[in-house]
Amino acid sequence: MATMIKVYRKTATIKAEQFDGSDEMVDKYELIDAGTMLGTHHSPELYLTGSGKVDVGNWIATGVNDERWAVTDDVFKKTYAELPVIPKNVAEYIKYRKSSRCNIWDAMHDFFREDKVDKYMEDNSETFVRAWLDGYTVEEDE
Repeated sequence: MATMIKVYRKTATIKAEQFDGSDEMVDKYELIDAGTMLGTHHSPELYLTGSGKVDVGNWIATGVNDERWAVTDDVFKKTYAELPVIPKNVAEYIKYRKSSRCNIWDAMHDFFREDKVDKYMEDNSETFVRAWLDGYTVEEDE
C-alpha cells in the first residue's frame, strides 16, 4: 500500500534578526570566529554554535525553545512572513473573543463590537483573519 505525501505548514512563531556584522550582534549571539575555534588566529568567518557559518545578511532565528539557527536571506524570505501588526483594541478584541471560546465566524459577525474594531475589520479583514489564525504583534503607542 502506497503512502500519500501530506503537506504541512509551520505552526510555531519564531523571532529573527538579520545579521549586520556588528560587534553587538556577534556578542549577543555569541558568534565564534573560525580562527578562535581552530586555535589558530582570528578569521572573518563567524559561526553560530550548532548551526554553522553566519554571513552578513543572513538571519539568526530563535525558536520556541530558545534554540538558534542561521538562515540565508533568500531562504528566509521564502519561508517566513512577519506577523501582522494590529491596533491594541483589535488585539484585545481577539483575546477576549478567543477566551470566551468564540470561533472566527462569530468574531467576524459580532454586531455588538465597538465601532473602531468594526471599522478596522471592515478595512482590514484579511489582516484580522491572519492575526486570529497565526498570531500578531500590537502597534506601539505613538
